[in-house]
Amino acid sequence: MKAAPHPDQAARLETLRNYDILDTEREPEFDEVVELASTLCNVPISVVNLIDEHRQWFKAEVGIGARETPLATSICSHVILSEDFVEIHDTQKDPRTADNELCMPEDGLRFYAGALLKAPNGLPIGTLCVLDNKPNALNEFQRKALRTLARQVMREMDLRLALKNQKILRNEMDHRVKNSLQSVASLVRLYRSRFGREQETFAAFDAISRRIEATATLHQMLHESPMDDAVMLDAFLNEVASLLQDSAPPHVEIRCEAPAIALPTSLASPIAVITSEFVANSIKHAFGDDTPGTVRITGSGGGDERLRIICEDDGKATERAMPNAKSVEGLGKRIMEASAAQIGATLEQGPGGEGYRMVLALPATGNC
Repeated sequence: MKAAPHPDQAARLETLRNYDILDTEREPEFDEVVELASTLCNVPISVVNLIDEHRQWFKAEVGIGARETPLATSICSHVILSEDFVEIHDTQKDPRTADNELCMPEDGLRFYAGALLKAPNGLPIGTLCVLDNKPNALNEFQRKALRTLARQVMREMDLRLALKNQKILRNEMDHRVKNSLQSVASLVRLYRSRFGREQETFAAFDAISRRIEATATLHQMLHESPMDDAVMLDAFLNEVASLLQDSAPPHVEIRCEAPAIALPTSLASPIAVITSEFVANSIKHAFGDDTPGTVRITGSGGGDERLRIICEDDGKATERAMPNAKSVEGLGKRIMEASAAQIGATLEQGPGGEGYRMVLALPATGNC
């Protein structure tokens, strides 16, 4: 006898599909549950069974050798209409299963016991069940164990759903923050074009824009990153370099090379700010007379080695005057030093190679 649809079938199916678990690969977290259930209940078959609209699909199974079967042969589709735990001692004597083609043969499925997999909204999405090829009965310990394992399956699924929803919310927040920061950056550029006639005012607007764009870049990378609290160093620095290139004069080229390692978000924003300030200073001091030149941003290390971000230009300006502490440039220098201190890094600047050089060295963490 084929089971009737659940009284709240539409909501039940929506609940099931929200878990994004149908048609996923086998996983040890679920395989271990069915193996343990089979052993504890001393039966050859155990299944984590999810009841879809036209099929029952097995997230994990032992003793079946398939991933799904049609609802017409599903015992669990009857169970989700019943109480939280169902035990059928002999399927050939139960009206729900007597005419089931999987139960009718002599060596067919003759025993069934299943505990509901119930979502927090109270709707059943499937069962954790055990089966045998002969009539059987569980003792009280086995029934309790099956119920407990079913709750463990639901806790695992609920945890994954919560993490998925948290990631969706975080991505939405990152997307909105990124858009808001980009709007603010556009407003700053508008004010700079209207009111930045004085050199000091113009430089102040530029400094503000760089900080906003660095933060906006981080949020964009977070929005696109598959990791929860990190971005890839090479992609992130290349994006920062691309933004700096867009605002650089045509005679200055900005190049970037970095390893593909995960960079915690707590480090990314300060690194972007420091890098942006160095490039801005190089453009002003090393290439201020329209002399063609290059600024290189290089990352190295990571893991058990100190991560280093090296910025250098070839502007042949080996010395730079110390800026007035109250000037915009002096403020930029203090922000660079404060950003380095914030992440426990050392910051060294001075002549190097053909021009000016900066080395930002972060402590080895083993995580990046």
